[in-house]
Amino acid sequence: MGKMKRELLPAECVDLSTVKYQPKHIEAPHLTGISLKLFVWLMEAPVVGPVVTSLLKKKNGLNQILQHTVIPEKPMYRPEYPPQEEEPGVIEVNEERDPIDRLETAVGCLPPYDPSLHWNQDSPPFLYWTIRDYAHAYRSKITTPSIIVEHILSAVEEWNNKKPPMPMLITFSKDEVRKQAEASTKRFQEGKPLSILDGIFIAVKDDIDCYPYPTKGGTAWLDGISGVEEDAVCVARLRRCGVILVGKANMHELGLGTTGNNPTYGTTRNPHSIERYTGGSSSGPAAVVASGLCSAAIGTDGGGSVRIPSSLCGVVGLKTTYGRTNMKGSICECGTVEVASPLAATVEDAMLVYSALAGSSQADKISLKPSPLCLPNLSSSDNLNILRKVRLGKYSQWFHDVSNKDISNKCEDALNLLSNTFGSEIMEIILPDLEEMQVAHVVSIGSESLCDLNPDYKDGNCSDLTLDTRTSLALFKSFSATDYVASQRLRRRIMYYHMEAFKKVDIIVTPTTGITAPKIPPSALKYGESNYEVSSYLMRFIIAGNLLGLPAISVPIGHDNEGLPIGLQLIGRPWGEATLLRVASAVEELLLKSRRRPSTFYDILKGI
Repeated sequence: MGKMKRELLPAECVDLSTVKYQPKHIEAPHLTGISLKLFVWLMEAPVVGPVVTSLLKKKNGLNQILQHTVIPEKPMYRPEYPPQEEEPGVIEVNEERDPIDRLETAVGCLPPYDPSLHWNQDSPPFLYWTIRDYAHAYRSKITTPSIIVEHILSAVEEWNNKKPPMPMLITFSKDEVRKQAEASTKRFQEGKPLSILDGIFIAVKDDIDCYPYPTKGGTAWLDGISGVEEDAVCVARLRRCGVILVGKANMHELGLGTTGNNPTYGTTRNPHSIERYTGGSSSGPAAVVASGLCSAAIGTDGGGSVRIPSSLCGVVGLKTTYGRTNMKGSICECGTVEVASPLAATVEDAMLVYSALAGSSQADKISLKPSPLCLPNLSSSDNLNILRKVRLGKYSQWFHDVSNKDISNKCEDALNLLSNTFGSEIMEIILPDLEEMQVAHVVSIGSESLCDLNPDYKDGNCSDLTLDTRTSLALFKSFSATDYVASQRLRRRIMYYHMEAFKKVDIIVTPTTGITAPKIPPSALKYGESNYEVSSYLMRFIIAGNLLGLPAISVPIGHDNEGLPIGLQLIGRPWGEATLLRVASAVEELLLKSRRRPSTFYDILKGI
């Protein structure tokens, strides 16, 4: 046993020049259909199951990291942050203010809106109609929410009736959506719109409460369990602003997957290529936005679940700092890795929605002491000077560890373009223990998920769960209390490395995913799929945002040689969303012509 023991130096004593990046590839079978059924039966078998999970963990180094390593750091059971310096060129948005007032401040941070750029052509120059485009159309009486709702409902019905069905929404009511649209239309007729978001259609992921719809978490297993009597806090803030909530968006069951596969409600297809996955777990929100139906959607991100589908579907996905948004009313409100955040067609739209839904819970204000909620003043003449001073951190060996070199090459081109255009400095950094970070995250999110589900899971009533969910839960069940404590020690250790990096740089830059949208095996539609190698590539760069709670944003920057979207990820300091939004906006503008509309697209405003 002593020969297997590994002792780590305290993080502050590690010589970064000696750190070697070790590419890690998951060793696990790729299973669908009957083979997946058999594997799940083995995993859940009382005697055989523990042996199978032990072999898988041993083969992938989990036992060595968690049980045979001496980790000198104390546990950190949720993110803890040192005080942060004020971001330059920002406007503080008092989160205690009404969301409507906050939106007014947010609009003031944007460059002036010029309708001639969008309305004197056959199609908008930015591929998607933005929130301000809709706002202009309503206020100029070009159209009304009651007209727009019929276009959206028609498109949703068309999507649901495809063969096979590809539902973006799990639950919605035509009458309910029309009722909201009618109320919004009346406000515009009376000249009393509530905010810039009045009449804007937004979908809500199925693990966030949105009255009157049930919260199913993308599963039939919870049917009848999660009755909803009121909106989640973040949804209530949007409704207060006049947002029209179109319904509950599809997702990977219980959020325990990265592809968006869902045999229960149908697997949402990628609008750029319908034989491919959207990514997960916020699959429906990403498809709703990418296909043009909504300017934005609300998802949750516990393991890249906003950023992964945003990258694969070619839209913007903002993951906020842990504790920046109030999670009350979501299935995962008690976790330490997950946040509710916007997906949007543009950075501007993500910023507007973020300004309305953000705001910490009272408990998080006390324990996390968040920095003030701020937005970048993109209309300021000092914006270019601020961009020039941004320092961008890149860990090159990690950056290029992708399945398709188109991804890292496009991301590097985007990074160089940003530097050459604005003078932003690119600095080489090293982030140790990336494999350990992956392990600590899976133990943390897995243990927390199983704890939430345990009362029902322990009853043995698992037949309604999909097979890949049952595989994940069987793995999570194998984690011990000592595994969990070891993971929290690793969390503190890895937080130290990242905080040291942020003493040198303002943003850490990576590809969002290590793979573009994977194909959907036909056999996966009925029985699901277990493919840990694909999941590893999808999650390669996103874990720091969740285990450490750091803010991050995925920005679409172009496509690979098959026409599939590629995302660039920006990871920021704690509470540093304003800086991320500023740089993301600059990247978006520089690479405007690199983006393409998906093959499945609904031009909701065209021809009105």
